[in-house]
Amino acid sequence: MRCGSKRTANSVYQDAREVKTKFSKTFNTFFFPVGDEIRRIVAEWVSYLRHDKLWGNDDPLIPATRVALGASRQFEASGLEREHWRTASPIRGVFKEAFEGAGLPYFNPHSFRNTLVRLGEERCKSPEEFKAWSQNLGHEHVLTTFLSYGEVACQRQGEIIGGLATAQQAGSSGANEITEAVFQRFRDFGVNIQEK
Repeated sequence: MRCGSKRTANSVYQDAREVKTKFSKTFNTFFFPVGDEIRRIVAEWVSYLRHDKLWGNDDPLIPATRVALGASRQFEASGLEREHWRTASPIRGVFKEAFEGAGLPYFNPHSFRNTLVRLGEERCKSPEEFKAWSQNLGHEHVLTTFLSYGEVACQRQGEIIGGLATAQQAGSSGANEITEAVFQRFRDFGVNIQEK
């Protein structure tokens, strides 16, 4: 857990020389502000891998399932392999099974990235904040975040545009008040300003 060469709390350092990352990019990922329960689950999982399984830094965080011949002479899950998944298909299967078990409609793993982008669009109040959010997703360029994930639903688009119109009207009345206050200060100092 480092930022460059420094260890950083609440982050995962993904070194492309050691793990497979998209486009072989090295980057830090900090825990998004989505609640302490997620962090606790990850911490418990890491603790399980390190203390119960005696795994180290070179072992995968999300390992492949070990498959072996079971008592029924069928292949079945029998623990964890010390290797990464070869494809994302098994993880999608795990997600589907978990959603079905919880009685919820299925959402694929990538949909969580869409959710994080929408959350960032709501929470980030400056370009710098959204750039940090984008980098945290592993995007080198903020335009990747906007172009790949940034679609605004039609209803929300209308709400935003309507809100901007309301904000502009409020802002223009505020501007009029500021202008009048400036003119009043000039008059207080004896400067005669003719309105045209």
